[in-house]
Amino acid sequence: MHYFQYKNGQLHAEDVAVADLVKEYGTPLYIYSASTLKRHFKAFDSAFAGIDHLTCYSVKANSNMSLLKILAQEGAGTDIVSGGELFRALRAGVDPKKIVYSGVGKKTVEIQEALFADILMFNVESTQELERINAVAADLDKVARISLRINPDVDPKTHPYVSTGLKENKFGLSRTDALATYALAKSLPNVEPIGMDCHIGSQLTKLSPFLEALDKLKIFYGQLLEMGIKIKYLDLGGGLGITYNEEEPPHPEELGKALVDSLKDLDVTLILEPGRVIAGNTGILVTEVQYTKTNEDKHFVIVDAAMNDLVRPSLYGSYHRISPVREGKGEEMTADIVGPICESGDFLAKNRTFPKVGPGDLLAAFSAGAYGFVMSSQYNSRPRAAEIMVEGSKHVLVRKREVYNDLVALEEEGLALIGDLNK
Repeated sequence: MHYFQYKNGQLHAEDVAVADLVKEYGTPLYIYSASTLKRHFKAFDSAFAGIDHLTCYSVKANSNMSLLKILAQEGAGTDIVSGGELFRALRAGVDPKKIVYSGVGKKTVEIQEALFADILMFNVESTQELERINAVAADLDKVARISLRINPDVDPKTHPYVSTGLKENKFGLSRTDALATYALAKSLPNVEPIGMDCHIGSQLTKLSPFLEALDKLKIFYGQLLEMGIKIKYLDLGGGLGITYNEEEPPHPEELGKALVDSLKDLDVTLILEPGRVIAGNTGILVTEVQYTKTNEDKHFVIVDAAMNDLVRPSLYGSYHRISPVREGKGEEMTADIVGPICESGDFLAKNRTFPKVGPGDLLAAFSAGAYGFVMSSQYNSRPRAAEIMVEGSKHVLVRKREVYNDLVALEEEGLALIGDLNK
């Protein structure tokens, strides 16, 4: 359920007409619905009410600080994968004791920052990382709380780019290596193993991969008990999918019931790391048609949003529903919706049939709240889009549109000094 609906033939974000926001802020424009965000968080979090749990929103899905602040106020923690995401989460008011730090390549300075913040724990991905965390913690006279990320070799049946739980993926430790690494962690003076972590992939549309991974983790949990290691947290990651086109992912209630039933005999706090399922349908990307053209029998709609604004179609071949902001009726057209970037891979949709549009018309790409703006770039020296948060009849600009000076601000000093190279 989301709060982007047509009213009197005009698309609205909650109670605000999308066309009115475009008049004020221009295009391309990301628009988020605070009511949708809250609704989705509550729907997910409440599904696990039967057991001790902590819902840590995955910041990589959408890291806008205003969005993070809303979720923190709703009681969410965060799952982070970089020092920059830690900085954003803390600035947005997230409780450090609700922050878990994932990711395969944590740098020394990032570990230091997380230890100073006193986060809940690190999800450790390799033996060398464990040793580095121990050394950094020792230098700071601290003890780092850790879990190990276990790669269960489970096929999540999703796009290979977002599969993370197979043995050929870069993430986590095999179960054999994890046992040895837990033994090492137990012996190290500046780490405390308090958790076990597993994340098998993103945009999952079936429960079976979750349950298969959990069955393997429960066996592993028993092995840890035999080693004298009693973990407090079981982190099952995120990955629950949403409907972009014809997918039929399970409702969070289904996942919650299945996991609660499976975990009822384990004395652990469950940690979940939803991202897309919380933020995906929270946002749309609005773009303006610039031109239409026909090459023989091939039709194109050229818009001002491009792959630098929404890269998922180009990167993953992903589907986003695209509809006119003014509800279309009558004649239809079949065309590729493409952007102005000088790449043949720059498209938002291919061979899509929709109501006929022309220059000046507005189109909305739905389900753009996750992995939308957060993956955008300045490719072709295109300033990044503005972001708006709407709630009811009110709206707030939560990220200004970049301008040309923003494109070059970090290069100005070098430009001034470049002549010195020839002296």
